[in-house]
Amino acid sequence: MKEPSVLLLIPAYNEEARIAPVLEEYAQYFRKSYTGSFSLLVVLNGCRDNTIGVVQAAHAKYPEVRYMNFDEPIGKGGALIEGLKYYHEADYIGYVDADGATGPAAFHDLIRHSSEADCVFGSRWLPDSVIHQSQESKRQFASRCFHLIVQTLFWMNIKDTQCGAKLIRREAAEAVQNQLTIADMAFDINLLYALKKKGFTLKEIPTEWTDKIGTKVVLGRTSLTMLLSVIRLRVIYSPFFKPFRFILTPISTYLYKKLAAPHRDYKGDEK
Repeated sequence: MKEPSVLLLIPAYNEEARIAPVLEEYAQYFRKSYTGSFSLLVVLNGCRDNTIGVVQAAHAKYPEVRYMNFDEPIGKGGALIEGLKYYHEADYIGYVDADGATGPAAFHDLIRHSSEADCVFGSRWLPDSVIHQSQESKRQFASRCFHLIVQTLFWMNIKDTQCGAKLIRREAAEAVQNQLTIADMAFDINLLYALKKKGFTLKEIPTEWTDKIGTKVVLGRTSLTMLLSVIRLRVIYSPFFKPFRFILTPISTYLYKKLAAPHRDYKGDEK
């Protein structure tokens, strides 16, 4: 039986040195191992290097690789918000990181589980997960602290909200479009909580994952930004937001601006 059509998003910020083998690996793997329609959309996010040239070369070799180019930085979350607007192109729309931490076989495994929930996502913290290169200890500690904060604020009972490998049913992606507002790396919490609030089902599965060198994460600054983001998200979803919006809206708006909220228009052509 033919497998469902899939659109894979890869947000990219200054990934000239790392993205070429990732695009090559995904294109070759899905040509050989997937019977359904597969396309890949790179969302370039204010790149200052030659990432666009590398992606254009991949597009020339593999037409299923396309791109959108934003001249100004809009954040990983902003890039995904814009990319998810193309949910109508496939049965499922998903995303992975540009560094190749999630390989094509691991993403294919999400597709194999796609009938089990409206959103299926990988987890590095389940017993059967395969981790080839672990994060350094201080990043692991920060990750677990952040997980505790997210669990306390949102009570989603998810082991790993931040793993950059997720797959969403088209109807679910459409339903939460107007609720996706977090432009930074806390976007995943925004997405998962919006889906849960809408009544869509979530499934966390073990994944195969490799921590890559050259991370764009600056631990202290990124952690603070993500903390402020989840506080803002909690404010928005608070039962007190509507009756006290005259107080809470300015707070939410201030955080929104400080955290580089996504632009709604982009310059450049989709290829």
